[in-house]
Amino acid sequence: MTPEVISVLVLAALFVIATVRNVHLGAAALAASWLVGTLVFGVSVDTVVAGFPAGLFLTLVGVTYLFAFAEKAGAISAIVYWAVRAVGGRISLIPWVMFVVTALITSVGALTPAAAAIVGPIAMGLAKRHKIHPVLMGMAVIQGASAGSFSPMGVYGMVINTIVAKHDLPSSPTVLFGAAFAFILLTVVVAFFAFGGPSLIRADRRAAVTAQAPVLDRPQVDAKLVWSLLGILTLGIEAFVFQHDVGFVALLIVVILSAIFSESAKGAVNNICWPTALLVCGVVTYVNLLQNQGVVDWLGNSVANIGAPLVAALVILFIAAIVSALASTTGILGALVPLAVPFLMTGEVWAIGLVAALAVSASVVDCSPFSTNGALMVAYTEEKERDKAYKQFLNWGGALVVLGPVASWGALVLIPAL
Repeated sequence: MTPEVISVLVLAALFVIATVRNVHLGAAALAASWLVGTLVFGVSVDTVVAGFPAGLFLTLVGVTYLFAFAEKAGAISAIVYWAVRAVGGRISLIPWVMFVVTALITSVGALTPAAAAIVGPIAMGLAKRHKIHPVLMGMAVIQGASAGSFSPMGVYGMVINTIVAKHDLPSSPTVLFGAAFAFILLTVVVAFFAFGGPSLIRADRRAAVTAQAPVLDRPQVDAKLVWSLLGILTLGIEAFVFQHDVGFVALLIVVILSAIFSESAKGAVNNICWPTALLVCGVVTYVNLLQNQGVVDWLGNSVANIGAPLVAALVILFIAAIVSALASTTGILGALVPLAVPFLMTGEVWAIGLVAALAVSASVVDCSPFSTNGALMVAYTEEKERDKAYKQFLNWGGALVVLGPVASWGALVLIPAL
């Protein structure tokens, strides 16, 4: 058995083990990087460590630290409160408010699990209070988080755009963001009509609509809340306008805020999404090892040699959807985009379209209860409705495992190839 085959089988085994056992995929990938690197390829530990994405790690830590502080300061709850007030009491618009809020939060760098964890309890509480179907509300939060995350400053967008730029492939962050957002929004539209949206609209029409929004605890506007909001705004301006390093800027902002408001800073560092940072960096380290040893080129050429580029592209999309529904979207994007690079470099399919389709296929299935965000929404569902909601999220996720790859492949790969 060749080193290439062994290393690919190890990668597949990592996803399987992390799915069926209580093993962290990132930690397992780091351990496998050392074992495969030193024993299979015979390289030094320094060579293995050189593949660790320090910049990406810094970004994940800095951004999640800032949002952890902002949550403790009440800034995130305030954003949700003001957004719900803005709909003027129209219950049918509340799921869309949750979609927009989570999309905005992740579009400036918050991780999707963090956004779901912050907005989810508020959203599902509103669902219970106003008799909104939990799957509809959960889909709004989950898909909103994914949609925003493909912005140039979002985590998914940064991961994909960094990989594509590294390999000098044709890229368009705007196309990636727009295509992913459109497909993800469509899944929420379908869920809206499938899970009681029309009845909410009819109820709004029957009711005497007032200017009062649904009752929420009014946030206490104080200095720490205002400065936290200004910090988030500053991060967005720095990243979009001045294009400074997101991780360093976020760390600088949160350090300043922590120094000024030390009480709010207590425990914020514990809420940094360390598991996600470990996950992304572990998988990327292993894939970087494969790249350095030529395995990625070998695997990509093997897929390209199928002889039917469009079929090969569809196979890649199905792999992304299946694995992402059972594990981490961030992890599968970090693994499959590099693995698809040699195939993309053949020029036989539209590279930008295939990358966008890969993003769609891996993200729309996040409503699966085996995915982090899907599991969060099930956990936040009212206890008496939880078992039913679990089955409905499972069925919805299973359907999107099939429909997501086929639809994105048709629109972004097949049609441009005709």
